[in-house]
Amino acid sequence: MLSLILFGGFAFFLVLGLPVGFGLALASIAAIFYKGFPIALFGQRMFTAIDSFPLMAIPLFMLAGSLMGHGGITRRIINFTLSFVGNVRGSLGHVVSISGVIMGGISGSGVADVAALGSVMIPEMKDRKYDAGFSAALVACSGSIGLIVPPSIAIIIYGVATQSSIGDLFMAAIAPGVLIGLGFLAYSYYFARKHGYPKEGKVSHEEKCRRFKDASWALLMPIIIIGGIRMGIFTPTEGGAVVSVYALFVGMFVYKEITLDKIPRICMEAAIATAVISTIIASTSLFGWLLTSEQIPQYLAGKILSLTDNKYVLLLLINVMLLIVGMFIDSGPAILLLTPILGPVASSLGVDPVQFGLVMVINLTIGLLTPPVGTAMYVAANISGVPALKLTKSFVPFWMIMIGVLMLVTFVPSFTTWAS
Repeated sequence: MLSLILFGGFAFFLVLGLPVGFGLALASIAAIFYKGFPIALFGQRMFTAIDSFPLMAIPLFMLAGSLMGHGGITRRIINFTLSFVGNVRGSLGHVVSISGVIMGGISGSGVADVAALGSVMIPEMKDRKYDAGFSAALVACSGSIGLIVPPSIAIIIYGVATQSSIGDLFMAAIAPGVLIGLGFLAYSYYFARKHGYPKEGKVSHEEKCRRFKDASWALLMPIIIIGGIRMGIFTPTEGGAVVSVYALFVGMFVYKEITLDKIPRICMEAAIATAVISTIIASTSLFGWLLTSEQIPQYLAGKILSLTDNKYVLLLLINVMLLIVGMFIDSGPAILLLTPILGPVASSLGVDPVQFGLVMVINLTIGLLTPPVGTAMYVAANISGVPALKLTKSFVPFWMIMIGVLMLVTFVPSFTTWAS
């Protein structure tokens, strides 16, 4: 009965259109009253969930992403990328794919990268007669790589939930993220040749050097984050603080696009984004605690394992389950809800926690790009002016590329565990 109240209530509130965090919290309150627990449990469990030093990385990376957008870093990355692919047919498409990987290594938020890339690139692609559906799908998918490549917020949440090494998870995420980006590049080139999209023109060696020099401060950010964490100079949380200070310095004193009067707005953007994620984390923790109190995760894990003895079939079933969940729930709450259920199953199959973390994150990233609750899809649709449902056909090739990399991560452990 408790599971019916929790999941039924959650589904009911989602249908009503409530945000995920509020839906989880209200369903949990109903379950608390049903079980007769003291109502103080509500605040206690939610506060305990966010009283975590590693989770401090989230507001810091959110702040870094906001500073990046307002400080001119995004534009310089795009200009730098264009200088190297300007003589390739469909240049703007390649710029989007490459910029998505680079920006993902800075902001940590897929949706934020979609918004930043889309606001700059979709109007440019529209002016050059690129197909609107292709443009929106490419921007949405390339921007969403930010959820996979470090410093991904989703990876931080998974690392905290499983007590896994966030540094190892970050290193493991580089190869899948880059491979997905290369897949997008290949498809973009094929699509551009098929439709005769223009080249942007060759850039002189002197201009390439000038753009590289202009963007060098921005390009150092991913190196600072990954290198500092990997070499033990700072933790992921401290890395968020370091890169935020660095982004503020570059935006104010190097590019001079951040002024004192902009700082309150930048901080407010980061605070609102952090509040949304923190609400989800807190309410999901309470929801998960109630499930665990009734041994529901263990029961579901046993049912999954009883379906078949074949490891590969079980891994496929887990992927299908994650893909379906990702269509309805964002990555943060999905990770916190499903890790207690699927983590033990993966461990019993001999799957490394780092490998399984990437399986979860890639699946849920695909969910960002699928209806009915594909946040990145709706952001790109809003910017491009194309209805989300009409974009579905344009997304199919990108889904196939991401699923191909997902299968590689799922069935070739060394692809992600090499750095552990």
